[in-house]
Amino acid sequence: MSTGGGRAAAARYTAAATDGKDFDVIADVLTEAGDRMAKAVEVARDDFNTVRTGRANPALFQRIPVDYYGTPTPLGQLAALQAPEARMLVVTPYDKSALKEIEKAIATAPNLGATPSNDGTVIRVIMPELTQDRRKEFVKIVRGKSEDAKVSIRNIRRRAKDDLDALKSEVGDDDVTRAEKELEALTKRHIDAVDDALKRKEAELLEV
Repeated sequence: MSTGGGRAAAARYTAAATDGKDFDVIADVLTEAGDRMAKAVEVARDDFNTVRTGRANPALFQRIPVDYYGTPTPLGQLAALQAPEARMLVVTPYDKSALKEIEKAIATAPNLGATPSNDGTVIRVIMPELTQDRRKEFVKIVRGKSEDAKVSIRNIRRRAKDDLDALKSEVGDDDVTRAEKELEALTKRHIDAVDDALKRKEAELLEV
Protein backbone atom coordinates (compact mmCIF):
# COMPACT_ATOMS: atom_id res chain seq x y z
CA MET A 1 0.00 0.00 0.00
CA SER A 2 1.34 3.42 -0.99
CA THR A 3 1.38 5.77 1.97
CA GLY A 4 1.44 8.99 -0.05
CA GLY A 5 4.67 10.75 0.91
CA GLY A 6 5.17 14.05 2.66
CA ARG A 7 6.15 15.76 -0.61
CA ALA A 8 2.82 14.81 -2.16
CA ALA A 9 1.01 16.18 0.89
CA ALA A 10 3.01 19.39 0.68
CA ALA A 11 2.16 19.73 -3.01
CA ARG A 12 -1.54 19.28 -2.30
CA TYR A 13 -1.38 21.89 0.43
CA THR A 14 0.51 24.38 -1.75
CA ALA A 15 -1.96 23.94 -4.61
CA ALA A 16 -4.84 24.79 -2.26
CA ALA A 17 -3.12 27.62 -0.40
CA THR A 18 -3.92 31.29 -0.78
CA ASP A 19 -2.10 32.92 -3.70
CA GLY A 20 0.62 35.43 -3.09
CA LYS A 21 2.04 34.04 0.13
CA ASP A 22 5.18 32.08 0.81
CA PHE A 23 4.08 28.71 2.16
CA ASP A 24 7.42 26.94 1.81
CA VAL A 25 7.78 26.66 5.58
CA ILE A 26 4.41 24.87 5.93
CA ALA A 27 5.23 22.61 2.97
CA ASP A 28 8.53 21.78 4.65
CA VAL A 29 6.73 20.74 7.86
CA LEU A 30 4.41 18.41 5.90
CA THR A 31 7.28 17.00 3.86
CA GLU A 32 9.39 16.21 6.91
CA ALA A 33 6.45 14.68 8.78
CA GLY A 34 5.49 12.50 5.82
CA ASP A 35 9.04 11.30 5.28
CA ARG A 36 9.43 10.42 8.96
CA MET A 37 6.10 8.60 8.99
CA ALA A 38 7.11 6.62 5.91
CA LYS A 39 10.32 5.64 7.70
CA ALA A 40 8.27 4.44 10.70
CA VAL A 41 6.20 2.23 8.39
CA GLU A 42 9.38 0.85 6.81
CA VAL A 43 10.83 0.07 10.26
CA ALA A 44 7.61 -1.72 11.23
CA ARG A 45 7.72 -3.88 8.11
CA ASP A 46 11.36 -4.74 8.78
CA ASP A 47 10.47 -5.63 12.39
CA PHE A 48 7.63 -7.88 11.19
CA ASN A 49 10.15 -9.74 9.03
CA THR A 50 12.15 -10.64 12.15
CA VAL A 51 9.21 -12.68 13.48
CA ARG A 52 9.22 -16.16 12.00
CA THR A 53 6.29 -17.85 10.31
CA GLY A 54 5.89 -21.48 9.32
CA ARG A 55 7.99 -20.81 6.24
CA ALA A 56 11.72 -20.33 5.78
CA ASN A 57 11.69 -16.65 4.87
CA PRO A 58 15.17 -15.28 3.99
CA ALA A 59 14.16 -11.86 5.37
CA LEU A 60 13.88 -13.47 8.79
CA PHE A 61 17.62 -14.23 8.74
CA GLN A 62 18.95 -11.03 7.17
CA ARG A 63 19.61 -9.21 10.43
CA ILE A 64 20.83 -12.09 12.60
CA PRO A 65 24.12 -10.78 14.07
CA VAL A 66 27.18 -12.91 13.34
CA ASP A 67 30.53 -12.56 15.10
CA TYR A 68 32.67 -11.86 12.04
CA TYR A 69 36.29 -11.38 13.15
CA GLY A 70 35.08 -9.80 16.38
CA THR A 71 32.52 -7.50 14.75
CA PRO A 72 28.76 -8.20 14.98
CA THR A 73 27.70 -8.26 11.32
CA PRO A 74 24.21 -8.86 9.85
CA LEU A 75 24.00 -12.29 8.23
CA GLY A 76 22.63 -10.74 5.04
CA GLN A 77 26.02 -9.08 4.49
CA LEU A 78 27.93 -12.34 4.90
CA ALA A 79 25.97 -14.88 2.91
CA ALA A 80 23.46 -15.54 0.15
CA LEU A 81 20.12 -16.77 1.48
CA GLN A 82 17.78 -19.00 -0.52
CA ALA A 83 14.64 -20.98 0.33
CA PRO A 84 14.46 -23.97 -2.05
CA GLU A 85 11.68 -25.53 0.02
CA ALA A 86 8.92 -24.12 2.24
CA ARG A 87 10.69 -25.01 5.49
CA MET A 88 14.33 -25.09 4.36
CA LEU A 89 16.81 -22.26 4.00
CA VAL A 90 20.20 -22.62 2.31
CA VAL A 91 22.88 -20.22 3.53
CA THR A 92 25.96 -19.84 1.30
CA PRO A 93 28.73 -17.81 3.03
CA TYR A 94 30.76 -15.47 0.86
CA ASP A 95 33.70 -16.21 3.15
CA LYS A 96 33.90 -19.92 3.98
CA SER A 97 35.95 -19.19 7.09
CA ALA A 98 32.80 -17.60 8.59
CA LEU A 99 30.74 -20.77 8.16
CA LYS A 100 31.02 -21.96 11.76
CA GLU A 101 30.19 -18.57 13.26
CA ILE A 102 27.20 -18.21 10.95
CA GLU A 103 25.94 -21.65 11.94
CA LYS A 104 26.34 -20.77 15.62
CA ALA A 105 24.49 -17.46 15.21
CA ILE A 106 21.54 -19.16 13.52
CA ALA A 107 21.37 -21.92 16.15
CA THR A 108 21.28 -19.40 19.01
CA ALA A 109 19.01 -16.78 17.41
CA PRO A 110 16.00 -16.09 19.68
CA ASN A 111 12.54 -17.24 18.62
CA LEU A 112 13.85 -19.24 15.67
CA GLY A 113 14.17 -22.75 17.01
CA ALA A 114 16.07 -23.61 13.84
CA THR A 115 18.42 -26.56 13.42
CA PRO A 116 21.33 -25.65 11.11
CA SER A 117 23.84 -28.11 9.68
CA ASN A 118 26.73 -27.57 7.30
CA ASP A 119 28.55 -29.68 4.73
CA GLY A 120 31.66 -27.50 4.73
CA THR A 121 30.34 -25.28 1.95
CA VAL A 122 26.76 -24.30 2.73
CA ILE A 123 24.48 -24.32 5.77
CA ARG A 124 21.05 -25.90 5.56
CA VAL A 125 18.45 -24.72 8.03
CA ILE A 126 15.29 -26.70 8.71
CA MET A 127 12.49 -24.67 10.26
CA PRO A 128 10.35 -26.65 12.73
CA GLU A 129 6.58 -26.60 12.49
CA LEU A 130 4.94 -23.92 14.61
CA THR A 131 2.40 -25.03 17.17
CA GLN A 132 -0.90 -23.14 17.28
CA ASP A 133 0.05 -21.65 20.66
CA ARG A 134 3.37 -20.47 19.27
CA ARG A 135 1.65 -18.88 16.28
CA LYS A 136 -0.69 -16.97 18.60
CA GLU A 137 2.28 -15.86 20.69
CA PHE A 138 4.01 -14.48 17.59
CA VAL A 139 0.80 -12.70 16.56
CA LYS A 140 0.88 -10.88 19.91
CA ILE A 141 4.49 -9.91 19.26
CA VAL A 142 3.77 -8.38 15.83
CA ARG A 143 0.71 -6.58 17.18
CA GLY A 144 2.96 -5.02 19.80
CA LYS A 145 5.39 -3.95 17.10
CA SER A 146 2.54 -2.42 15.09
CA GLU A 147 1.39 -0.44 18.11
CA ASP A 148 4.94 0.85 18.61
CA ALA A 149 4.96 2.03 14.98
CA LYS A 150 1.60 3.77 15.32
CA VAL A 151 2.72 5.52 18.51
CA SER A 152 5.79 6.74 16.63
CA ILE A 153 3.61 8.05 13.77
CA ARG A 154 1.26 9.83 16.17
CA ASN A 155 4.25 11.42 17.93
CA ILE A 156 5.46 12.71 14.56
CA ARG A 157 1.99 14.13 13.92
CA ARG A 158 1.97 15.85 17.32
CA ARG A 159 5.36 17.48 16.76
CA ALA A 160 4.35 18.60 13.26
CA LYS A 161 1.10 20.08 14.61
CA ASP A 162 3.07 22.02 17.20
CA ASP A 163 5.29 23.36 14.41
CA LEU A 164 2.23 24.38 12.39
CA ASP A 165 0.56 26.07 15.35
CA ALA A 166 3.69 28.14 15.86
CA LEU A 167 3.30 29.52 12.32
CA LYS A 168 -0.19 30.98 12.79
CA SER A 169 1.10 34.50 13.38
CA GLU A 170 3.16 34.26 10.21
CA VAL A 171 0.73 32.72 7.70
CA GLY A 172 -2.67 32.95 9.36
CA ASP A 173 -5.14 30.59 11.01
CA ASP A 174 -6.92 29.50 7.82
CA ASP A 175 -3.77 28.27 6.13
CA VAL A 176 -2.54 26.46 9.23
CA THR A 177 -5.97 24.81 9.60
CA ARG A 178 -5.78 23.64 5.98
CA ALA A 179 -2.29 22.25 6.58
CA GLU A 180 -3.42 20.47 9.75
CA LYS A 181 -6.18 18.73 7.79
CA GLU A 182 -3.57 17.53 5.32
CA LEU A 183 -1.43 16.37 8.25
CA GLU A 184 -4.35 14.33 9.63
CA ALA A 185 -4.89 12.69 6.23
CA LEU A 186 -1.17 11.97 6.00
CA THR A 187 -1.23 10.38 9.44
CA LYS A 188 -4.21 8.19 8.58
CA ARG A 189 -2.55 6.89 5.40
CA HIS A 190 0.53 5.79 7.32
CA ILE A 191 -1.46 4.25 10.20
CA ASP A 192 -3.48 2.34 7.58
CA ALA A 193 -0.23 1.17 5.96
CA VAL A 194 0.95 -0.28 9.28
CA ASP A 195 -2.42 -2.00 9.77
CA ASP A 196 -2.25 -3.51 6.27
CA ALA A 197 1.27 -4.83 6.88
CA LEU A 198 0.09 -6.29 10.19
CA LYS A 199 -2.84 -8.08 8.55
CA ARG A 200 -0.52 -9.67 5.99
CA LYS A 201 1.90 -10.79 8.70
CA GLU A 202 -0.89 -12.23 10.84
CA ALA A 203 -2.17 -14.18 7.83
CA GLU A 204 1.34 -15.61 7.29
CA LEU A 205 1.64 -16.55 10.94
CA LEU A 206 -1.72 -18.32 11.08
CA GLU A 207 -1.26 -20.12 7.74
CA VAL A 208 -0.91 -23.85 8.31
